[in-house]
Amino acid sequence: MNLQPEWITVGALADGFAGDNHILPALDDLAGRHLTLHFDNGWQIEHRFGATTLSWNNIGETASEELAYRATSVRPGLYLVDFLKQDQGATHSVSLVLDLERQCFTAVLGQMPSREESRTDLFSRALAGGELTSVKAQFLHGAIDRPCTADTPRHAPTQELVGLRNQYVYSASEAYEHVYLNADFYSWQCLKGVEQGLADTDRCHYYKVAEQLYLFVWREKIVPTLGLVLIDLAAGRSDGKIFGYQGADFESFANFPVGALARVLNRTSHS
Repeated sequence: MNLQPEWITVGALADGFAGDNHILPALDDLAGRHLTLHFDNGWQIEHRFGATTLSWNNIGETASEELAYRATSVRPGLYLVDFLKQDQGATHSVSLVLDLERQCFTAVLGQMPSREESRTDLFSRALAGGELTSVKAQFLHGAIDRPCTADTPRHAPTQELVGLRNQYVYSASEAYEHVYLNADFYSWQCLKGVEQGLADTDRCHYYKVAEQLYLFVWREKIVPTLGLVLIDLAAGRSDGKIFGYQGADFESFANFPVGALARVLNRTSHS
């Protein structure tokens, strides 16, 4: 008899991913650096990096408290910086793709739904014409240490992953499959691990960072989850993080690194 696969919290998922994994090592390459991010929307935010903590502030304002961050690099001159910050009483996930060679960046700001928001059923969301997921993500772009101009490079939305069916091996015990369906959705299934047997189709976003290097972000609707990875098809690996509530009480957050060995299984073309 087949047992019904069980949905688990993000905290339980973090425990499953913890051992013997393929995450990239955290780096202190940015220690001592002071980078000012000039956003397309007019924001100017200074970031001061230590070895394991950073502070940030809008230009002319007081710096924030020291916040723990993780920085990794999938390619020379390019860093993924991730941290959590408190803003107006809410906890936000901040992920920065810093392209130091081209002096540009992409920022992804994520927020989990409240307990009340997460209790709205999918049918009601569909009837209201809204998104099925209650997880929010905002994508912002700009220049590093210089004002934004029309010539500033941008990490642009892409459909180059659409049609791919990829396998991601996160550790000896955790493996998943992704099918990138179209510009807005992908399907996933857990091949092996703590979510084995589970599968779904969720909202996603794709940005091209460089040749065969992509920023992929997904927002799950069953268990509120924000996933963010850089996928390097040339190197055959991914690295990033997963953010969500630690447990079912909505009291604390899990924000843990993930990294996988990536392999393209096939490509489907509908043309």
